[in-house]
Amino acid sequence: MQTDQTHTPPADRAEIVAAPIRLDEAAEALKYGPAGAFFVSAIAVGILFIGWLAFYFFLFLPRGSIG
Repeated sequence: MQTDQTHTPPADRAEIVAAPIRLDEAAEALKYGPAGAFFVSAIAVGILFIGWLAFYFFLFLPRGSIG
């Protein structure tokens, strides 16, 4: 199946690509991005640490010393 149309990537179509914005608008849009990422990562690390503590206190300590 061959056609005479050439392939146009989606990024070349103006209706798909976002319009350019000014530098101050971009800075305002990205103002709270890093703080949100740090908040989410802090929650994830906290959950992992709580899980590690649970394994330590409920699995490893009750077994006692080995050897």
